[in-house]
Amino acid sequence: MLMPKKTKFRKMQRGRMRGMSKGARTLQFGDFGLMALESSWVSARQIEALRVAVNRHLKKVGKSYLRTFPDKPVSKKPAETRMGKGKGNPEFWVAVVKRGRILIELGDGLTRTEAKTILESAAHKLPIRTRFVDKTEPLVQPSALN
Repeated sequence: MLMPKKTKFRKMQRGRMRGMSKGARTLQFGDFGLMALESSWVSARQIEALRVAVNRHLKKVGKSYLRTFPDKPVSKKPAETRMGKGKGNPEFWVAVVKRGRILIELGDGLTRTEAKTILESAAHKLPIRTRFVDKTEPLVQPSALN
C-alpha cells in the first residue's frame, strides 16, 4: 500500500477541494492518460487497484506512469465512542485529486485503441468521473466540459 515514509505531522485537517488542479494537468511522460473530471479523495487502496489493473493489461508492451500519491492521513474515531476525547488515530491515506489532474499515463509502443481499453477498465476502480486524453489532440480542461 502506498503511504509516505515520514511526515512532518501525524494528523491533518480535512481541507477543501475547490478549483482546478495546480499541477499535473498535461501529459509529461506518456502518450495517453486519464484525466479527473471532478474533485475527490482517492484512497491508497483505489490507487493500488488502478495500478494493478493497468499493469495486468499492459504485460510487456508499454509502460505506466502513476501521477498521484496518497500523502494525506485520514483519521477516524473508534466505533461507539462518545464525543470529545480528541481527534481519532490515522486510519488510511488519501490523495487529494482536483479537476484536471492527470492520474496515470501510458506510453512506449501502445496504440490508441489499446491504451483506451486499458484506461477505461482502470477508470472503473476510481470513485470519480475521468476522461481519456491523448498527446496528439489538444488538451481540453474539465472546466470547458461542464
